[in-house]
Amino acid sequence: MAKVELKQPVVAEISAGIANAQSVVLVDYRGLTVEQDTELRKKLREAGVSYKVYKNTMMNFAFKGTEFEGLAPFLNGPSAMAYCSEDATAPARVLAEFAKKANKLEIKAGVVEGTVYDAKGMEAIANIPSREVLIGRLLGSMQSPITNFARVLKQIAEKDGEAVAE
Repeated sequence: MAKVELKQPVVAEISAGIANAQSVVLVDYRGLTVEQDTELRKKLREAGVSYKVYKNTMMNFAFKGTEFEGLAPFLNGPSAMAYCSEDATAPARVLAEFAKKANKLEIKAGVVEGTVYDAKGMEAIANIPSREVLIGRLLGSMQSPITNFARVLKQIAEKDGEAVAE
């Protein structure tokens, strides 16, 4: 078998993984212990994020012609790829949180919804709360005025009830 025939399934696997991805984050995982790597993979899996280690050339071939093509300059040294199709900020958020404990993990760059970000940009994206948290905040802020209005009406009704009783 030729080398190209051996590489095509790997490139196809990467392409299939990133086809519907909202974001892809590249990290340098050098220096992580086995325990740290296992813990990282578990946290990423719980957040619905896929995490794989591929050769840079394979990722480069898979990224060509996609919105993730801008990651090519960051493909140097050992690279792992985290991607998610549901929550665009999940990979960056989980990786940045884990990097605080394991300082050997280094975020190289990423693409979120078609825009390429360097390590600093990914750090900023990691600080964005998850979709569920943002929806909860929105609903809380929408519900607050209604709750306050109901309290005022109740107080007025109780006050008017006292006036009638006299």
